[in-house]
Amino acid sequence: MAQILDEIIKKTKADLEKRKVEYPEEWLGRSLAFNPFFPKDVKSALRSTVENPYRIIAEIKKASPSKGVICEDFNPMRIAQQYEKGGADSLSILTEPHFFQGDKEYLGMVRRYVNLPLLRKDFIVDKYQVLEALVYGADYILLIATALSRKELKELYQYALRLGLDVLVEIHDKSDLIKATFAGAEIIGINHRNLETFKMDMTLSQKLIPLIPNSKIIVAESGIDSHETVVELSKIGADAFLVGEYLMRQDNITEALQQLKYGEVPKESK
Repeated sequence: MAQILDEIIKKTKADLEKRKVEYPEEWLGRSLAFNPFFPKDVKSALRSTVENPYRIIAEIKKASPSKGVICEDFNPMRIAQQYEKGGADSLSILTEPHFFQGDKEYLGMVRRYVNLPLLRKDFIVDKYQVLEALVYGADYILLIATALSRKELKELYQYALRLGLDVLVEIHDKSDLIKATFAGAEIIGINHRNLETFKMDMTLSQKLIPLIPNSKIIVAESGIDSHETVVELSKIGADAFLVGEYLMRQDNITEALQQLKYGEVPKESK
């Protein structure tokens, strides 16, 4: 399992070479002229407020390398609508095909059904993927500090901003935070799961949030499965909570999300 991140990156780069031949960057760029999608206000959707203190990024995810298939009855459009009804503030869409059984086509499909900002969650290592994210309908992208050098992270970050996309920079330790700060990250995600070992450390937010400058939007990721956890992480500074596997395993996604966000299911939705 320790080599899984390297395997994913290797496979991602091999796929990229094929896609660049099939759909050259110039072709992708030209298609933007016909792009019906206008990026949404990501920061407003993710920053905690008194009226809406617990911002939820609900994830559309079929499978993972550590757990295999998580959601058998997988319909991205239906799941997106259930999330929106449950009070999600944003959606994260897995687009990595080999290990997470995702598809970039899901972005455009979901975009037609909901009015929430969409995150392209993938292992982005190349400007081509950033451009793809915009073409397919994402409002912001994930950049994983662990998977990129300081220079690569900054270049991809700045390129995304030039295209009008926001960026969630994911960190797992202090060295990742240094990279994220160097890149100028304004939205910083703390992943409690180590992507190299897949082990969880739910104390990571407590360790890292005090080191993050005040003005940043902080997203807690992985291992969030109760309203109590959301409240505790909010108290130490988290604005938003990226939740995937827990919600994907629920029989009633809408009610599970409401319970997570509000601590109860509103009477009118019962």
